[in-house]
Amino acid sequence: MPVNYRLATDRAIKHLSGTFLAVSLLVILAILIGLSIKSSPLLSEVSLWEVLTTSIWAPMKGRFGFLSFIMGTVWVTVIALLIAVPLCLAASVYLVEYGSKRLRALVLPLVNVLAAIPPVLYGVWGVLFVVPIISDYVAPIFGVSSSGYSVFSGGIVLAVMIFPIMVSIMVEVLKTIPAELRSVSLSLGATRLETIQHVVLKKARPGIMAAIVLAVSRAFGETIAVLMVCGNIPQIPKSIFDAGYPLPALIANNFGEMMSIPLYDSALMFAALLLFVIILGFNLLSRGILRKMEVEKI
Repeated sequence: MPVNYRLATDRAIKHLSGTFLAVSLLVILAILIGLSIKSSPLLSEVSLWEVLTTSIWAPMKGRFGFLSFIMGTVWVTVIALLIAVPLCLAASVYLVEYGSKRLRALVLPLVNVLAAIPPVLYGVWGVLFVVPIISDYVAPIFGVSSSGYSVFSGGIVLAVMIFPIMVSIMVEVLKTIPAELRSVSLSLGATRLETIQHVVLKKARPGIMAAIVLAVSRAFGETIAVLMVCGNIPQIPKSIFDAGYPLPALIANNFGEMMSIPLYDSALMFAALLLFVIILGFNLLSRGILRKMEVEKI
């Protein structure tokens, strides 16, 4: 009897776990279908090609070009990654390879505190600190006149926001590298730096890639902080000092007005669908890259 009870419990947990998995997948599918249905009025009036390749945003005239918003999102995200990835990788390597346990115990909790700060505070910091510095000091160095509200400001603020998650994951990944690999490399005459470059980082490459993927997924969806410092002008940025208008900011800024203009509701739902598809596609692509890297290691 006890054996049958244990087997029945095991089967019940198995089916319950499978149900939860199915529900999770159905939620993703429901979001995709719901956004697609709400976006259909716009796509029935305007071709998908025109929506994605034009940059004219004039809802009163029925013009809904999303190219400027897509490019604004790309600019801010790429700038954030160019700033955050080298800094996070260098910080993680130092904490694991050179820093003491006492230093890690002191620094990592402080880094994790950054993740708990509300995004609006990052936005306020960007407005009060980042924007004036870019306007008064950085832009004049390049002979550019800028208000400071630009994709560069958005990228800096976003880089600081994704710093905690990236450092935390990279540190954990580097800590999983066996100490024997380091010892063997050093015993063969490699320096500490060569060991880190050719052994530790090569072994940890899939995990580092995963950390970057998670950071990018968060970066794509950040709204309030980026909204406050990007300038929110629907144009295609031509330099890092130009204002931009990322997709999340478009949705947050205009959601309350969508009922007053025909197709506005559908256009904003299409913006949400576009953001959802970009993030989903990026994660699937990254998952494929990680799997290929893991196969190559084997």
